[in-house]
Amino acid sequence: MKHDVLVVEDETDIRMIIAGILEDEGYSVKQASTSEEAIDAIRGRRPGLIILDVWLEGSSMDGIELLDWVKKDNPDLPVIVISGHGTVETAVAAIRKGAFDYIVKPFKAEKLLVTVTRALENARLRRENKELKGKSTADLELIGGSSLINQIRAKISRIAPTNSRVLITGPSGTGKELIARQIHAQSSRSDGPFIAVNAASMVPQRVEEELFGVVAEDGASIKSGLLEQAHNGTLYIDEVADMPMETQGKLLRLLVDQRFQRIGSSESVQVDIRLITSTSRDLERETTMGRFREDLYHRLNVMPLETPALSNRREDIPDLVEYFIDRLSASTGLPPRKIGEDAMAALQAHDWPGNVRQLRNNVERLLILATGDPGKPITLDTLPPEVSVVKTASDNGKDRIISMPLRDARESFERDYLQAQIQRFGGNISKTAEFVGMERSALHRKLKSLGVSGTKRGDEVES
Repeated sequence: MKHDVLVVEDETDIRMIIAGILEDEGYSVKQASTSEEAIDAIRGRRPGLIILDVWLEGSSMDGIELLDWVKKDNPDLPVIVISGHGTVETAVAAIRKGAFDYIVKPFKAEKLLVTVTRALENARLRRENKELKGKSTADLELIGGSSLINQIRAKISRIAPTNSRVLITGPSGTGKELIARQIHAQSSRSDGPFIAVNAASMVPQRVEEELFGVVAEDGASIKSGLLEQAHNGTLYIDEVADMPMETQGKLLRLLVDQRFQRIGSSESVQVDIRLITSTSRDLERETTMGRFREDLYHRLNVMPLETPALSNRREDIPDLVEYFIDRLSASTGLPPRKIGEDAMAALQAHDWPGNVRQLRNNVERLLILATGDPGKPITLDTLPPEVSVVKTASDNGKDRIISMPLRDARESFERDYLQAQIQRFGGNISKTAEFVGMERSALHRKLKSLGVSGTKRGDEVES
């Protein structure tokens, strides 16, 4: 992997030597002679590593101040401090502020390369550790302030301290694994492992091997299954409805006595796990159709929790968009962008059949394809066509509009526009009236005159 390194050094000769050493080893190097140039470089694309001189003559910030600035928003970004003989104490102080290591000038190329390798390896291990444990606080965050998402938060806080099994239902892309991780993080098992598996992604012939583990024929080797890996923690099984019937029976026995047998062994293994499952299907219907065991369904469904579709909490879309921009910008190095009011209105009005996952993918696409001044907002005309065009029930194309008298065409536009705004604000007439610039009572009269009497949610407009 080709790593990006930013070298911040006010002495041109030293900066060029460091850059040359690193480029000879295959690193991609950017150079900065001042704190201002360094900040511009970091904002343009986040590097994988910074080599930072303590003294930056002619800069608004010295190296220690720049280190504070970097660590404030990028605590996991490794920084190596370089210093002269007389500034070792300052360099040690930098370590306390979050620098990975320091090198005293003059130094040998081997010393520099070894320290760079260690810093990058340490950053990788820290990142993987967070991903494996599922304890990255940013990735555990539920975004939004809608009543529906607040209800989810309240349910999680009540469910998490118990050891009850939880069945999370809802459409694909609504964040079911995120909720499972929230439950784990707020439970007494938070120090234990969180093991996640998607039943639909496992080869049917290997589901039991993955879950229960395998003992070699000679008994000399044992491959631990997910159940053992989740001991004293939480096992999360996504799309549990895709689990084979025979495996369902073995999982049921596990839930009854917390014991199971590895494949190829007659010995029982006892585990202490909390089981959280999720599905985008109707499990009651699956049991009626004979595709899922009814007794297992009742065992799993101790604490049901339903995740709402994004179209039912449109007021959370601005918060979600801002969150995704921040996260994607930090992970990809792309400059963050603002979303204009017209573009945000279109994003809120869109139905999002793929839910939060689809919204996140569209935000990433916007950041990649965005052109022009990063300081200017993204406008409606830069959105993908499937998002920027607000479809309405009465939208039959230009031929219908062009055949109308002006008055009828104006009424058709007003009807479609107000329906889209009501949909955008989740049926909230007060918020719709405030946005379109009308009194609430006047908006009610206008809706009545246009024959607008309902929204998608419950087919009733708030009165």
